[in-house]
This record gives sequence, C-alpha cells and structure tokens, in this order.
Amino acid sequence: MSRDKLPATPAIRILREKGLTFTEHSYKYEDKGGTAVCARELHVDEHSVIKTLVMEDDARHPLIVLMHGDMEVSTKDLARHMGVKRVTPCAPGTAQKHTGYLVGGISPFGTRRSMPVYMEETIVDIPRIYINGGRRGLLVGLDPHEVVRLLVPTQVRVGI
Repeated sequence: MSRDKLPATPAIRILREKGLTFTEHSYKYEDKGGTAVCARELHVDEHSVIKTLVMEDDARHPLIVLMHGDMEVSTKDLARHMGVKRVTPCAPGTAQKHTGYLVGGISPFGTRRSMPVYMEETIVDIPRIYINGGRRGLLVGLDPHEVVRLLVPTQVRVGI
C-alpha cells in the first residue's frame, strides 16, 4: 500500500501540521498481535515500538501512557506518582470514545479529547521509536524528542 492511496489519519495530519520529521510504516495487522507483530513485521526491536495505552484514574479521568512494547505499566506505581488511589486500563469502547481511534490503532497524536500523557522516561534514550499512526497496521517512526516536544508528557518510571 502506498502512502498516496491511504487517507491521512488525524495523527498524520497533526504530525505534518507541526512540521515533525517522521516516516510511515505499514504492516499486516494481526488482531491481538500487539507490539511483537509490529516489531517482527518492521524488523525492529520490540523495545523501540511504543504502545499507546488509554487508562483512567479513580475519578474516571482518562489519560494516555506511552510504554515500551516489551514492558508493562505498573498501574500501582503510576497511581502513586499521580497521587490517586488507582489507575486502570479503559475498556476498548471507552478508549475509542476518548481518542477517536480503534483499539490496535490508537495514536497519542490527534486524539478526539485532550488528555494528560505519561511517558516511560527511558523512551527518550532510544534514537528512533515506532508509534501508532492512527490506524491498525500503521506506525510512524520518529525521534522520541519530537514526541516530547509535541505532547509535553510527564516522564515517569513505571515500566515493569
């Protein structure tokens, strides 16, 4: 599939509008394949594939967490950092409502609703990351410092 044949997602439009340098990478999406499939299809280390997780705090306020593909989020540590009792993943329908994207295609860029973003602090140590471009089977490759510049995330150490 060429980039010319696919309409731009809200995420791609935001990246272009803000002048970020990025590359688009299409791959064959596999339901529930996760970042392991992305890494395999793009021939990159799964640690450099960043997942976009939509969660909510105990008051049901949504938030986004950016995490290495080969790691999980300690919701207990994240809640402690945020000063709330608990943080839990959103149900797929709720995540779609907040972001405008289908689960498996959620990008932190161009979400329907503005949400705080928390990013595992070691992501900036990788020279190039791959993160969802707003569609299942589409990642964008870019410098993680560009993500920091655009999203201004709170950097945390909550990966396990």
